[in-house]
Amino acid sequence: MPNPKYSGPVKPALSKFEEVPFTSEATEYKVLRSPTASGQRIDVGYLPLVDAPAKPAGSSPLTPGRNPLPGYTLAPLYVWGINYIAMNFQSSTGNGPIVRQLYFRQALAYLLSQEAVIKGPLRGYGTLTQGPVGNTPVNPYLSPQLKTTNPFQYNLGKAKSILASHGWKVVPNGASACTNPRKCGPGIKPGRQLVFNLPYAADTTWLRQEMTQLQSSASLAGIKINLQPMPFIQVTALAAGNCKVAHIPCDWDLANWGSGWSFAPDYAPTGETLFKCGSIANAGGYCTSQNDSLINKTLTSNNPQDMYTWQNYLAYQLPVLWQPNSVYTLTEIVNNLKGVTPQSPTLALNPENWYFVK
Repeated sequence: MPNPKYSGPVKPALSKFEEVPFTSEATEYKVLRSPTASGQRIDVGYLPLVDAPAKPAGSSPLTPGRNPLPGYTLAPLYVWGINYIAMNFQSSTGNGPIVRQLYFRQALAYLLSQEAVIKGPLRGYGTLTQGPVGNTPVNPYLSPQLKTTNPFQYNLGKAKSILASHGWKVVPNGASACTNPRKCGPGIKPGRQLVFNLPYAADTTWLRQEMTQLQSSASLAGIKINLQPMPFIQVTALAAGNCKVAHIPCDWDLANWGSGWSFAPDYAPTGETLFKCGSIANAGGYCTSQNDSLINKTLTSNNPQDMYTWQNYLAYQLPVLWQPNSVYTLTEIVNNLKGVTPQSPTLALNPENWYFVK
């Protein structure tokens, strides 16, 4: 309710602001579709992604597609951030030495088709994650090279070739095994197989579909991924923090809570929070002196080239497995309500700016 003693220059236009909880997005969508039947009206609601008509090929993910709700304006909202699957360089399962091999991480990256995920499960409402700096909204931090390049487009042949050239006997639809430890890498014993567990947030529909796609693609290169669906909060409790720094078990290989990282309140995407040695949020424990040196330059230099050099390096280093940024919400705004857009990419909600028109 408005504060009657507020003395500022901009007076509130709404008589009341109420956030209404729903037991599911399907229940809310039912009210959005039939407000008179339910006796309840929602002025600002959310279209479930599964109910959004797929966007035409080639259309921008930032613009709305066809809106199935008459009387409302559809406005997609994307978070200022990046999305990824965490890979545990410190895994105690025996797979740590494999994850630490750059060639393996690159082979796995070639098996995740971000473009296919955006076109399919995300129905056109997703953007690429090319590296450690987000591309949405448009910003001065993103490297010009990465604006136009996806370093790891889907390529099954290249993934198989990389593994074979590094001492692995590739077994499609099976589990590839190390036959030449000198090529496989330090700590990898002969006969070691490419078998990994991947807990993921199963309460997100598009993520379930993406994980099934990755599992299928990886199997073609002889990488066996055992999917472990669980609630979001359970995945983050398991893997969202650096296990060595937090002194918690490191018994996981890959993990996907589905939303990566948002740059708020640390709005500048300089990397020290996520990818520097010893950072608590560095979930997989990736750590190199070269990366730390490049990050330090982004913190002390006002030359944008230092930011570009760092992210161009890390995009190919794969401290995590990059995956698409999904739309955060498909916001539905009743047509006579103004001031809701533009929406905040750092997720601030500002109803003090909203007003109705007749």
